[in-house]
Amino acid sequence: MTELDPPTGRGDPSAGSAPKRIAPRSPRAALEPERVPVPPRRSARARHPIVVIGNAIFTFLVIVAVVVGGVAWVGKQRLDDQGPLADDKMVNIARGAGIRDIADQLVREGVIDHPWTFVGAVVVRKARDELKSGEYLFQKQASLGQVIDTLVDGKVVQHALTLPEGLTSEQMVARLLETDLLSGNIKEIPREGSLLPETYKVVRGTPREQVIQRMQQAQRRVLQEVWEHRMADLPLRTPEQLLTLASIVEKETGRPEERTRVAAVFVNRLRQRMRLQSDPTIIYGLVGGKGTLGRPIMRSEIEQPTPYNTYVIDGLPPGPIANPGRASLEAVANPARTRELFFVADGSGGHTFSETLDQHQRAVTKLRALEQAQREGGGAAAAAAPAGATPPATGTPSARTPAAAATRRSEPAPGARPQPQPQVR
Repeated sequence: MTELDPPTGRGDPSAGSAPKRIAPRSPRAALEPERVPVPPRRSARARHPIVVIGNAIFTFLVIVAVVVGGVAWVGKQRLDDQGPLADDKMVNIARGAGIRDIADQLVREGVIDHPWTFVGAVVVRKARDELKSGEYLFQKQASLGQVIDTLVDGKVVQHALTLPEGLTSEQMVARLLETDLLSGNIKEIPREGSLLPETYKVVRGTPREQVIQRMQQAQRRVLQEVWEHRMADLPLRTPEQLLTLASIVEKETGRPEERTRVAAVFVNRLRQRMRLQSDPTIIYGLVGGKGTLGRPIMRSEIEQPTPYNTYVIDGLPPGPIANPGRASLEAVANPARTRELFFVADGSGGHTFSETLDQHQRAVTKLRALEQAQREGGGAAAAAAPAGATPPATGTPSARTPAAAATRRSEPAPGARPQPQPQVR
């Protein structure tokens, strides 16, 4: 048979190209499906179990990383977001409280929104064992992170505890027992004069015994420091004597500017071997640590013998009559350079100082007239007293009211045994 060329038609894109030969197929072969080439086999390495497990682990780690990253981002946002607290607030975290207890309390106090957010943040930051008890001040809109930092750093509130000068140790203990800032009891009344009056910083719940120890340590330190800087010719042999005289000065005047002059009067009297004649020593000899009589001194009590009554004994009493502050200790260590031997209340809350008995008696007469005017009519007394002056104490110099504690004087008392007056040099 002659092989015919395939017909070409117009528009045939293959026109002009080489003719394609078609291999003849038998009817049976035409009915058979075409054979598709077999795909290449996957390598044995790709199907190895270790590779499969590795791929699964890698995929899992990627998913975990994405999830952890998302949680960390959300958590950071929660840590830095402003909290719900509308105003600054004090919260007292009890000792021994667990993390869930703390979280619940912070929610109740309005410091945080959700307890589990707090718990989760603490666990993530590994701060569970670092949360500290105490009283805390949380700032307005404090973030969760700031709240946790405050508890971890132990930034507890420091309270100012002020114990004024001139109180006896018994009165100091009473003050400490009255405040609810402190805890525990006090075993015994400290030795008179052993406590330094000062403003101390304490946290709520501080043991009272611990505060006593701090005050005693502070007094020892200050007394030693003042003693080392005392005036060279001071007629005091020991720091304890300085402490005793400072306690008398503390009780004699409430005016800071008068302390060195009051101290000078007593130092000059010690040099002249004159009795100190200080009213507060009468009171302490009668009532001890109670501090006040609650009534005027009786005339008979001026001559009543006690170890502390400086109208009866020579020199210093056997110990302090109160707890003096640093200012009074320094005033005794370095008194004013004067020759004054007397002082008496001036009716304005201060004192008039004198070098001679004659000057002193004139000052006493002036005070008597002022007191008499006050008894006869408040108007006359107000006219005689300087503007802004406090009313003078009423009664005789040996029977003044307890309110006159800040306007003490040193003078011969009526009925007291006369003492030879030294010649003033």
